Amino acid sequence: MEFHGDQRNLWSFMDEERKSIKLPRRLSFGSNQQQSSSSEVPNLHLASAARPSTAASEPSIDAIPPRPMSPGTPWTLSPVRTSPSQPLLYHCIASLHRHEGNIFSITLSKDFIFTGSESSRIHAWKQPDCTEIGYIKATSGQVRAILAYGKMLFTTHGDYKIRVWDASSADNFRPKKITSLPQRNRFSNLFSKKSSQQHNDHISCLAYNKEDKLLYTGSWDKSVKAWKINEKRCVDSFIAHEGHVNGIVINQEDGCVFTCSSDGSVKIWRRVFGESSHILTMTLKFQLSPVNALALSLSNSTTLLYSGSSDGLINFWEKEKMSGRYNHGGFLQGHHFAILCLVALGELIFSGSEDATIRVWRREEGNCFHSCLSVIEGHHGPVRCLAVSLETENVVRVKGLLVYSASLDQTFKVWRVKVFPTEKLSLDESAKDPQREILECETSPVLSPSWVEKKLQGNFFQ
Repeated sequence: MEFHGDQRNLWSFMDEERKSIKLPRRLSFGSNQQQSSSSEVPNLHLASAARPSTAASEPSIDAIPPRPMSPGTPWTLSPVRTSPSQPLLYHCIASLHRHEGNIFSITLSKDFIFTGSESSRIHAWKQPDCTEIGYIKATSGQVRAILAYGKMLFTTHGDYKIRVWDASSADNFRPKKITSLPQRNRFSNLFSKKSSQQHNDHISCLAYNKEDKLLYTGSWDKSVKAWKINEKRCVDSFIAHEGHVNGIVINQEDGCVFTCSSDGSVKIWRRVFGESSHILTMTLKFQLSPVNALALSLSNSTTLLYSGSSDGLINFWEKEKMSGRYNHGGFLQGHHFAILCLVALGELIFSGSEDATIRVWRREEGNCFHSCLSVIEGHHGPVRCLAVSLETENVVRVKGLLVYSASLDQTFKVWRVKVFPTEKLSLDESAKDPQREILECETSPVLSPSWVEKKLQGNFFQ
C-alpha cells in the first residue's frame, strides 16, 4: 500500500481541465472571474416546485441581483432568493474531469470526501473546501463500494476483497491499512489462493451496523455476508436474491437489514437473537424492474424505505409502528431512465439517474406526500453515485447542503444547495394564484440530450 500526499487545490485542477475538455458554458468552475461576454450565461439556478428545470423557470441576470463579490468564494454569481414560491437554490461550485476512468462510489467522513473508481487509487478531498489532500494506492482497482465510519474506511476491490483502512488523522492525512477481508488462512488454503469466505463476484454495496459492529457486504454473486471487524472474519453468509445484490442499508434503531436486487425485489432481514445467522422477515416486490438503490429515512414520526429501479420510479414503504411491517405508500415519478443512486437526509431525498440528472424531493411533514423541488443538470452521462452533507441550518429552517455527484461521463461535481422551508398556502390563496395553477399542470422533466442520444442508439452503461 502506498500513500501519496498532494496539497493541490481542486480549483487548480479545473483550470487545467478546461483547456482540454469542451464543456457547455453553463457549467461552473468555481471561478470568481467576470464573464468575458454578456452573451455567456453563468451557472445559476432558481428552482420552482413544479417545473424546476425548464427555460421558463430559469431567471435572467437582469431579473435577479447577484450577491456582492467576495474573494475566495464560488458563490459570487449565485442569485439571491427573490420569491417565496421558489423552494430551492443550487449552484455548481466545482467540476473535475477524471482521467482514471469512471467514479463508482463516494463516501463522506467528518473531515474527508473519498472517491472510488476503476483505478486502484482512492482519492481523498478535504471537507468542505474540496482540496485534494492525496490518495491511497491499493493493489487492486474497481473500487465499486466505499464506506466511511468513524476512523475506519472500508473499500471493495476487483479481487473481490474488502480492505479496511485507518483514516483517523485530519491534519496529517496518513491512512494505514488495517486488514484485508477475508484473511488468508495458511493452514486450510495451502493450495488455493481464494478463501472459502470470499465473494465470487464484484462487491457492489456496503453497510455498517454500529451497535453490533458488523460490516455487511452485498455482491453480484447474489449473496450477503456479515463480517465481525474486530475478529477479522465472516460470521454469516447467505444467498439473498436470485440476481445481483445492488444495494444494502441498515436501520440502526432495530438492526433490520434491507437488500435490493436485479431480480426486482427488496428484502428485509433480521439477525437471530444471540446468534450470527439472519432470517428473512419480509419481501417487498412491487415492480418487475431491477432495483438499483435503497435509502432509509428516519424521523420521530415515521420510518420510510425508498427504492430506485430501472423503470425510473422511486417506490417507498412506510413502517407500521405497532406491527413493524412495511406498507407500500406509493412512488415518485419524474426520471425518464433508471435510478442508479439514492440518498435520504431528513425529509429530503436525492436521486441520481441514467438520464444524467439529479432530482431533489421533499416529503411533507406529517404525511407521505412528496414533491420534486428541483432537477439539477450539469452531467452528460448517468449519475452513478451521490453523497450529501448538511452544511448549515439556521433558525428559520433554511438548510444549506453540499451535494457530491459522480457520473459515467467521468466527472465529479460539487453542488451547493439551499432549501427553504415549506410555505403552506390555504386553498383560497392557491386558487387565486393563476401562475401556481399553470405550473402545477406543466410537470415535464427535461432530459439531457447527449445521453438520450446514446440511450436511443443502444449504448448502455456498464
